[in-house]
Amino acid sequence: MNLVVGSSGMLGGMIVRKLLARGEPVRVMVRQPAALDGADSVVGDLKDPASLAAACHGVTTVITTANSAQRGGDDNVESVDLDGNRALIDAASRAGVRQFVFVSAAFVDVGSPVPLFAAKARTEHHLREGGLTWTIVAPHVFLDVWFGLLVGSALAAGMPVSLVRGGKARHSFIAVDDVAEFAVHAAGNGAAMNRRFVLGGPEALSWSDIVEKTATILGRPVPVRSIEPGEPVPSLPPPHDAVIGGLAAGLEQQDVIIDASEEARAFGVTLTSADMVLRRLLAS
Repeated sequence: MNLVVGSSGMLGGMIVRKLLARGEPVRVMVRQPAALDGADSVVGDLKDPASLAAACHGVTTVITTANSAQRGGDDNVESVDLDGNRALIDAASRAGVRQFVFVSAAFVDVGSPVPLFAAKARTEHHLREGGLTWTIVAPHVFLDVWFGLLVGSALAAGMPVSLVRGGKARHSFIAVDDVAEFAVHAAGNGAAMNRRFVLGGPEALSWSDIVEKTATILGRPVPVRSIEPGEPVPSLPPPHDAVIGGLAAGLEQQDVIIDASEEARAFGVTLTSADMVLRRLLAS
């Protein structure tokens, strides 16, 4: 039995659907009773350690994508990404889970100024030291998500796309669907045990490159406005305008180029080009 935690999110939902398509037994942990065709569900909450024992009972593999990034209130980095993940790892260990697949991020550090990345680093450490067989899937920036934040929001608002200092740094942006494929192929795979996989897409692009591709697909110019580090993204509502502006400034500090072609071949994953991702997003 595969337990997926975070199934209400984009990535977690993709993982559930892919596991079911493979004929794998799936249990999803939900905070409110819900039915999902083909999958069992169990009520649980990362903030309620007592609920996690039932969620992990009889499970062979845990895959978790849950985080506090799109939440608020009681769901925060401390309660979810630190205490919640630690409680889930401990519950899985007590339940005799054979493999724990944790979706982290490519570059995390306990000293990171970004609280989410610092928390993910601490979770990785607890997982490695906890006695479980583990797999860490560590993708770079999700193209689908960030395109919506920086480009899609501007297109929807009829505003220029705001790029920090023109958006010149190159990154191996990766499609969310490709990360889901890696997670699914890692589940129960002996070659994935006790390994950390840093993942990126098939090409290194800057945000200015992505805007040019967008203009080509749309068949019209897409205006760009250059902003300085620390400025908010005007096409987003507060507080997301300031948060995303700060993270976008971080992306402009240096090129980040990741060659994940060997991992893709080993796990049978075909990496999705930026053109394909952009065409799908713009069509929808």
